[in-house]
Amino acid sequence: MTPIGRVQAVVLRPQRRQPGQAVPSARALAGAGLQGDVHADPASPRQVLLAGTPVYDRHGLAPHDLRENLLLDFDTATLPSGALLQVGCSAVLWLSFQCEACGALDVARPGLARAIGTGRGMLARVLRGGTIHVGDPVLRLAATLPAWPDDWRDRVARILAAVPDGMVVEYGDLARLAGVQASYCRALPAVARKLGLAYRAVAKGASPDRPRWLGNGLFDATLPD
Repeated sequence: MTPIGRVQAVVLRPQRRQPGQAVPSARALAGAGLQGDVHADPASPRQVLLAGTPVYDRHGLAPHDLRENLLLDFDTATLPSGALLQVGCSAVLWLSFQCEACGALDVARPGLARAIGTGRGMLARVLRGGTIHVGDPVLRLAATLPAWPDDWRDRVARILAAVPDGMVVEYGDLARLAGVQASYCRALPAVARKLGLAYRAVAKGASPDRPRWLGNGLFDATLPD
């Protein structure tokens, strides 16, 4: 199988609001993310951010301005949700959705978030673990897994529909499972009401007698043959 590109840089961010640390390699943990990175989270669809060198070239960006974990030498905007990428000898990433440009990018350059738009990069979960090195080939596997929508409202709708009967999800966990910032919790009640699924979501500490769902099984998947 011919590689579609190679890894140009591997970056870990141990804590939020800290600059990324370029490293020669990182350990990808199945179902969790990159070891030592702040975004490693079994309940998140945004464990790894992939960005491409073309967007850096188009906007004249400095290294790591997009806060990516893996910098690849091709345009990640061409990758569809649900695609599987093998990176290096064994790690496999399940692509989830395009990463929205947020205000954190404007710290590097005012106005960058608006200029980037939907071209920041692709988010992914680690389906199969392994060590990822700078220079590793990237292969797109023939198999695919279910896609996730780019629109966060559509992701919220899918998650609320998956809440088991008799259980509820707290808004903070709903935001985490949908891959959005905690600030979105203010908008989630209205979205849930519009969907007719408000009975499946509650504020933290509300309705303490109702069992909480933490997303168990939501991202369960195995590598297709």
